[in-house]
Amino acid sequence: MLWSTYWVCDTNMKFVYVITGWEGSGTDSRVLRDAVNHTHGLKVFMEKYYLCDNGYPNCEGFLTPYKRVMYHLSEWSSR
Repeated sequence: MLWSTYWVCDTNMKFVYVITGWEGSGTDSRVLRDAVNHTHGLKVFMEKYYLCDNGYPNCEGFLTPYKRVMYHLSEWSSR
């Protein structure tokens, strides 16, 4: 059985939130919703955003990249 963990870092790369125990079938958006709605859950401060991957919803406090856009491809192609 797979267990998912959800880790959130601040701009100083320090962990500010960790949640564990989700079975591998939990979708990113379900885990995020649980983290935000939990009693001692993830706090999103006004006018601040977390950068997420495309598995998460684009909603207040969370920004995801445009879908189907390859960012910085030229920077990584020579590696």
